[in-house]
Amino acid sequence: MPTRPCWVEIRTQSLEEDYRFLASLSAPHAELLAIVKADAYGHSLAHCAPAAVRAGARWLGVTSVEEGATARALCPDAHILVIGGVFRKQASAIAQHKLTTVAWEAWQLEELSAAARASQTSLPVHLEIDTGMSRQGVSPNAEFAALAPLLRYFSPSSPLRLEAVMTHLYAADEADGRGTKAQLAQLDAVLTRIHEAGMNPDWLNVGNSAALLAGQAPAIADLAARHGMKAMLRPGLALYGLAPQFEPPFEDREPDTFVAARAALKPVLSWKSAVVGVRSVPTGAVVGYNGTFVATEPMRLALVAAGYGDGLDRHLSNSFSLLVCGQRAPIVGRISMDQTVLDVTEIPDVEPGDEVVIVGTQGSETITAFDHAAVSGTIPWEVFTRINARVRRIAV
Repeated sequence: MPTRPCWVEIRTQSLEEDYRFLASLSAPHAELLAIVKADAYGHSLAHCAPAAVRAGARWLGVTSVEEGATARALCPDAHILVIGGVFRKQASAIAQHKLTTVAWEAWQLEELSAAARASQTSLPVHLEIDTGMSRQGVSPNAEFAALAPLLRYFSPSSPLRLEAVMTHLYAADEADGRGTKAQLAQLDAVLTRIHEAGMNPDWLNVGNSAALLAGQAPAIADLAARHGMKAMLRPGLALYGLAPQFEPPFEDREPDTFVAARAALKPVLSWKSAVVGVRSVPTGAVVGYNGTFVATEPMRLALVAAGYGDGLDRHLSNSFSLLVCGQRAPIVGRISMDQTVLDVTEIPDVEPGDEVVIVGTQGSETITAFDHAAVSGTIPWEVFTRINARVRRIAV
């Protein structure tokens, strides 16, 4: 049956082109792992994971074991990395669905070892090192005291295989690069200790979209090569067509990779709704809950079928515009759970059924996730992932 007019369009061809462009930036230095975690940043794992594979991705990154199982059904031949690690009693599912997991705790490796023996298989593991985020990962402090016990799980007789060492760069989007250099130096020391223990992992799994676009791929590849490893980077936001913003801005000039990315990357997601009805109101009319907007003159208002229940941030109330008939129409009154009101007084041709763009382009006007983030005080990653599951994702 016809559904409520609030939907997201996913341009899978744009995602494929974005992946190929990013791969061209990383070559010949590094392999790419396409980040499709959190339902492909709210874009739809079902649409985006196969598109990334079609574009040439051999590796996919997901949040959880359950998301990995879904990705495996979609992409039977891909290497699928569970970046969030395993939780208790999930190790058997890693073996069942032929997933690779990140690990950093002894109990994780213990459960993975038991699952590997039970399934009579060898399980690859990406060992995460905490080089500064204080989040997940083995701490390299205190003369590597926490590292040595974990390396014993990768002995020659173990069913676990140390396929990669990885870390998260916490400041790859800072233009001066000092935080990243310090993290890579710390990682260098850890890799030396791992090799001294007789371990020879294949991959050094480091770096996000910002690292790639800031031109860090050669440095990461050099570090990997010094230890007989291959480099892997994990683009996320750029895969979906947005180049991360750097703070502070580059002082001298932007890296060529970043300039090229801003020109080449194509947004994958457009979020749309429709006008439900149009009405005229007199001076003094109250619009929305708690009367936060009162008409100071006669106005024409358009009701839109989208609200905070769909993921439209309530902080945009009275502070943002959406696109209708190719023009920006201000939001007036508070955004409701399921509806939003626009001032279309200056757009005389608006009629019920007209398309409204929440994120995307209409005519010569464009609204980006960065625009939403700037007004609502957040980041584009949250803008995307906040779009509710009830909003249909349509591949176009």
